[in-house]
This record gives sequence, structure tokens and C-alpha cells, in this order.
Amino acid sequence: MSNTIKIKKGFDIKLKGKADLTVGKAVEATRYAVKPTEFSGLKPKLSVKADDIVKAGTPIFFNKAQPEVKFTSPVSGKVVSVNRGERRRILEIEIESDGKFESVDFSRGGINSLDRDTVKQTLLDSGLWPLMVQRPFGVIPNPEETPRDIFITGFDSAPLATDYEFTLKDEKEIIQKGIEVISKLTDGKVYLGLRPGSVFSSLKGVEINYFEGPHPAGNVGIQIHHTAPINKGDVVWTLNIQTLVYIGRLFTTGKLNLERLIAVTGSEVKKPQYVKSIAGASVKPILENSTSKAVKERIISGHVLTGDKIELNGYTGLLQNQITVIPEGDEIEPFGWISPGFNKFTAGKAFLSKLMPKKAYTLNANYHGGERAFVISGQYEKVLPMDILPVFLLKAILVNDIDKMENLGIFEVIEEDMALCEYVCTSKVEVQSILRNGMDTMIKELA
Repeated sequence: MSNTIKIKKGFDIKLKGKADLTVGKAVEATRYAVKPTEFSGLKPKLSVKADDIVKAGTPIFFNKAQPEVKFTSPVSGKVVSVNRGERRRILEIEIESDGKFESVDFSRGGINSLDRDTVKQTLLDSGLWPLMVQRPFGVIPNPEETPRDIFITGFDSAPLATDYEFTLKDEKEIIQKGIEVISKLTDGKVYLGLRPGSVFSSLKGVEINYFEGPHPAGNVGIQIHHTAPINKGDVVWTLNIQTLVYIGRLFTTGKLNLERLIAVTGSEVKKPQYVKSIAGASVKPILENSTSKAVKERIISGHVLTGDKIELNGYTGLLQNQITVIPEGDEIEPFGWISPGFNKFTAGKAFLSKLMPKKAYTLNANYHGGERAFVISGQYEKVLPMDILPVFLLKAILVNDIDKMENLGIFEVIEEDMALCEYVCTSKVEVQSILRNGMDTMIKELA
């Protein structure tokens, strides 16, 4: 039976540059990359070297801690380089496409004949396994675990986020196949979180819950908290509906197909819209001649709260279905702090723009101040729709108090759930970084 849950706490950031519900010309990138830095706790070990020929689905690297977890090429072509950072950390493996888009064959028979082990092995071999997330702690799922439940979010409430109702409206049969596959991985329930009136309401084999309210209503962590919360000892797996499409295609055709519609958004984009691309594609063909160049720009793979800053010669992420371009904001702003702020967005009541709640704004990446004393202000609680004490949790992490971390709800949250806390924080505290450090500490302790 469906349930409608009204989220009252939260906050929608009103940004200019939302993508029109139109699809632009398909972007045929020649370069693609897989980035180990996208995945928390990953220790990559290469399976290829420069000049190796690969197909879509060919293993590129694997996780040292879990050798069965493979990361595969999104396209067919040639490995052109392995880019490293400090201490030879692998940043990305670049692949030059041959334009043929050939794939390894992952056929395993009909859906009904597949058992859990076969489904698991197919997802591991194809490289789709790491696109799911295990909670607590937001890590790659452990193949040896059986999750209590699986949660799918069918919408994204983040600023300028991809509208899955538009991008996946013709994929309902594939999504249904994906649900049939995913359901074989758990003995519990498969939950699907949607907006009321969603085009996906007719899907079968899932328990559908509807969520009304501002961001972060679309975050799967918020949906879990309001339907079947995580307790100590519980393990659940999560994914978004785009990943479900990849899985449905894999088990329908036997081929790895990471094609998707990606939202190109932000105030600096001349014509925000959707473009057809493949996960891991270079952003240069997508953004070249598409931005205003009026100011210094920040390009973000993902949305403004949790996305990764990239350069024009960078690549889209496997886990992100959006590109955002906003001003960098490193120019000097005369009289900024004493201006009435008609054109400045505010989460509180600092500027007169609060009188225009429906207006969209051009926001930049400027912090507008440095880190200050970390005090209790009540701001976090207004934007985090969870029954936890976020400030006390962060302070417990800072002093490395394991027992208090457990008692204050660290099992329930990952970075995206508390990203708004970082946005509204007058102390300029790096909430997401602190939380990740706490989760990494818990992983070591529980191991």
C-alpha cells in the first residue's frame, strides 16, 4: 500500500539555469574516463595499461579490498592514459572511443531463471555493482552481504537536478526489468520513493512511497529514515532510478549500455537543456561554445551541493547525471556586506530578497567569509528532516567519540544528507568532510 510522507524541514535553493524539457543535439565525445576518486574507500588496482584495446564492459581496474568488484570501460576503444596525482594516486583512466560501442556479452539467460548468485556475478562482471551504495557509511556494497532491504529513489530534489520523469519516461519496461533483477538480491523489501502523481507509479514488485516537500526529500537517506530506518547492525543497499535503467538494459540485451540524458544546467549556460551522452564522457564537447564566458566559471560534475569541481577538459561522473556551470565568485564585491541584497539569495533573513521567495538567482562558489567558531545556532535542524542532532553528531566526530557517534545517528547519514547543513552554516564548517572522516573512523573500528 502506498504511503504519502510530507517533508516539512528542508530548503530549495533557487538557482537560475534549470534545464528546459528539451533534448539538444547528441554529443559524440571521443574521450571517456573512469574515475576511482568518485567512490569512497576505494583502493584501485589496474587491470589494463596504456594502448590496451577494450570493449564496453572490459575490466579497467578493481578494488584491492574486494577484488571481485570490477570497474569497467563505458565504451569500446583504446586506453590512452592513466592519470595519477600525489603519491601516485590514480585519478582517472582515459579511453579513446573507436565509435563502434561494442560490448562484452553478459547474457545469462532469462530473468525468471536467474538466482541471486547469477545476478550478483553479472553485476560484478559488468561493472554496474559499484553504482549501488551500501548504508551505513555510503560505501560500495559488500558482495558477501545480503541487504535487509533495497531502496530506490525515483526523483532528485537537488538544485537544478535532472528530471527523471522527463529523461526516463520511455524506459518504464526497462525499469520494470531492473526491479525484477534487483529484487533477487534481498530477502526483504524493495522500496521506491516517488513524487505524488509520478509516471512511475504503475511499477510492480516494489513498495512505493510518495514524498512531498523541499530538498532533501529526494535523497534516499531521507526516504529510508521516514520509512524503515537503519539501526546498528542493519545493512541496506540504495540506488537511483537511472542506475536501475542500466541494470534493466544489461539483463534485457546482455550488453553494457551507459547511455543517458544528462542535464546541462546553471546560470552560465546559454541554453540549459538535456543532451544525450554516455557516462564518463568528456565535458568539453558538451560545454564548448555553450557557456556565456562573461565571468570566470566553475564547472561541476553533479549539482552544487555535492558535485565535483572539474575543468573543461574533465569528464562526467558515473554516478552523476548533471553538469552545472556557475560563476567562480573570486572577484572583489564592493560594499557586499552592507548592500540591501535584492539580488542575493538568502537561506535566512539577511537580505531583502527574502521578500521575493519565487525569484531565481545567480549564485557563485564564494564562501563569503572564513571558518568561525562552531556554535549551536539551530540552523542545521531546520534543513535536516531527520530525528537526529546534527551539531552534536559532528562535534562527537571531531573529538573521535565512537559511542556518541553511534548514539547520535551516524548510521543513518552520508554526505548528501547533510549537504544543506553545510550550505546554511554561518560558521563555514566543512560538514561533509567532517562526516566522511567520522564514517571512515567507524569503518575501521567496526572492521
